[in-house]
This record gives sequence, C-alpha cells and structure tokens, in this order.
Amino acid sequence: MTPREIGRPAKHSLTIRGHRTSVSLETPFWDEFRSIAEAEGKTLNALATEIDAQRGVEAGLASAIRVHVLEHLKARLRAAG
Repeated sequence: MTPREIGRPAKHSLTIRGHRTSVSLETPFWDEFRSIAEAEGKTLNALATEIDAQRGVEAGLASAIRVHVLEHLKARLRAAG
C-alpha cells in the first residue's frame, strides 16, 4: 500500500467511560483496530477504553491505538514463526 492509497487520517467517534471522543486514524490502522476488537469479542469502545487506561499521559489516544495495533501484529508474527 502506498502513502497515496492510505490517504489522510479520518475521524472516528468513540465512547470512553461515558464520554464521546474522536480519534483520527488512517484506514489501515482503523481496519486492523476493528479486526482486533472482533477477534477479542469486544466492542470498539471497550477496546479503546482498555487502551486509554493503559496509555501514558504523554501519548494521545490515536497514537496509543496505533501502537496497540502494531504490537498486536508483531505478536501474531512472532507466534506464526
């Protein structure tokens, strides 16, 4: 996928602990975030809430989601072999 195909980050709405927020993510990150939530049997909001609770104060939520996606994919690659 080329940078042109990825496009600009798009805003996506989430609810975290009863508060609406939005994150701007590139389509590949959003798609994988959704896949992870589905695979874990969680809603997007539930997974975002978990990620939000674990992130440091210096990390934005969108960045924390990107890192979570990256770490999840790295773990899958290690498990595969």
